Amino acid sequence: MKTLAQHFGEFVRDKRLELGLSQVEFGEKCGFYQTYLSRIERGQANPTLNAMEVIANGLGISVFEMFEAVGVAVSNAQVKPSRKRI
Repeated sequence: MKTLAQHFGEFVRDKRLELGLSQVEFGEKCGFYQTYLSRIERGQANPTLNAMEVIANGLGISVFEMFEAVGVAVSNAQVKPSRKRI
């Protein structure tokens, strides 16, 4: 089972590749380091809402369209609960 972060990361990677952008190019477009985008795409980072909005804009969609697409992917699969560190 995948976590929500992994579903989100897969969506970002798939959309970035559809645009024909490397992680470096997309990172420059969004103002993020390539290593941070890599962590997001692998589901190993938890971006802030602001970062998600920047990513959505970089992909040419609204943050709401992005949330809806990720939500559909999650609803079509079982999601493993994330382990929260508080």
